[in-house]
Amino acid sequence: MTSLNPVYTIGDQIVEAVTLHQHVGSREAYRIAEQALRDVGIADPHRRLSEYPHQMSGGMRQRVMIAMALSCQPRLLIADEPTTALDVTVQAQVLRLLHGLQAELGMAMIFITHDMGVVAEIADRVLVMRGGRKIEEGDVYSIFDHPREPYTRALLAAVPVLGSLAGQDLPAPFPDDAVTGPPPEQDTVKASALPVLEVRDLVARFDVKRGLFARTFARIHAVEHVAFAIRPGETLGLVGESGCGKSTTGRTIIRLEQPIAGTIRFDGTDVTNLTRLTEQRLRRGIQYVFQDPFASLNPRLTIGFSIAEPLTTHRLASGRAVERRVQELLGQVGLAPEHSRRYPHELSGGQRQRVCIARALASEPRLIIADEAVAALDVSIRAQVINLLMTLQRKKCISYLFISHDIAVVERIAHRVAVMYLGQIVEIGPRRRVLNQPQHPYTRRLLAAVPVPDPRRRGHDRDLDEAEVPSPLRRLDDPPQVAPLVQVGPDHYVARHAVGGLY
Repeated sequence: MTSLNPVYTIGDQIVEAVTLHQHVGSREAYRIAEQALRDVGIADPHRRLSEYPHQMSGGMRQRVMIAMALSCQPRLLIADEPTTALDVTVQAQVLRLLHGLQAELGMAMIFITHDMGVVAEIADRVLVMRGGRKIEEGDVYSIFDHPREPYTRALLAAVPVLGSLAGQDLPAPFPDDAVTGPPPEQDTVKASALPVLEVRDLVARFDVKRGLFARTFARIHAVEHVAFAIRPGETLGLVGESGCGKSTTGRTIIRLEQPIAGTIRFDGTDVTNLTRLTEQRLRRGIQYVFQDPFASLNPRLTIGFSIAEPLTTHRLASGRAVERRVQELLGQVGLAPEHSRRYPHELSGGQRQRVCIARALASEPRLIIADEAVAALDVSIRAQVINLLMTLQRKKCISYLFISHDIAVVERIAHRVAVMYLGQIVEIGPRRRVLNQPQHPYTRRLLAAVPVPDPRRRGHDRDLDEAEVPSPLRRLDDPPQVAPLVQVGPDHYVARHAVGGLY
């Protein structure tokens, strides 16, 4: 996602690759670039060509990189984690697109990934590596059916499988060979307590300007009248496709973005209109864990200094107490004391994300917003981080707003699930009901697109909707229609469908 040049538009960068390798004129190159964006599921591709990378979400930037590679119609495509940051529906569409291009162009692929579900979906042969060495190689069926090496078996065991918790009301950690006996119950929700966070009719919009006088001609409706509550010890999973408003919702709650309307209550106090004192209280009580741990940490500061910063900012410790607290936090996230003297580039991705979690825990928050916090991690490290978050929740009764496009991971950690589409929540309720008995067509579409780690079910039982997600950009005189939520079960609400009043 950092491969794009931040000072050039998306269109200029794709056109550069097209003109360099296909020797076509500028007009034809822009046509090819626009079609390439359309092929990878980017809505309104003509407008997107004039945008810069920072104006797109992480998933959108990854789609642009895939479009750039496919625009030149290569004979061999080396795809290094190409779908890691994509939501499940776009991932399924991209995998289907790559299959189609292989048949059309005779293109070969080296597909590098840590997602064994994707491997089952696309690979003919599989090579498993560890520590720079080949561990195991074979056709995809033999690797999945009869893995010989313990490391291969461990990788397959760490894959989150949607439906593995079917019939269970509570989330459960990933299996751990080091833990004997049944997994601990994640019965942490204090149902009788007041919500730690309550959001009502939250609205976030962004004006799009152009011309010499920066006249507003359109508006991006990122979040439209979103409402939910999170109780102490509860995890709310917020899922949806890239660009649906998940991250903007989280960023608006913590006031990294300014809301247009709505109320945000934290611990019973309205923090919508912040004073300096309430802002400091909000920042201490709600912490944020971002998707990219490397970008979240200052590369010039040691790990110990980064973790200590919230302690000194909020005046929670001083002197020797800061150092002792840093060592304690490192231990809580499974890192050694010597890690405090290292720099971010000296750690692995999983270790860096653990550091970000330790930094978030430093201020003893009531709520942690985890925004795609495990999306960039391989399956084994992802399972460890999820188990760590659940352990911390059992010990400290922390609440989580877990933002993710990986529904199989959400099934593991969430008590309740909210599904977002074009800035609106279209279904919200207990995890078991939403994932096992989805009522809204969009929820069913998301679930159908989740890859299954079984090559024998490749492409089976998946009714994929190839329609593009509409753009959230609208004219000033064309506001979106907010669908009201209707109750269909205990604590289970679904947006009313536009046709016939049905959902």
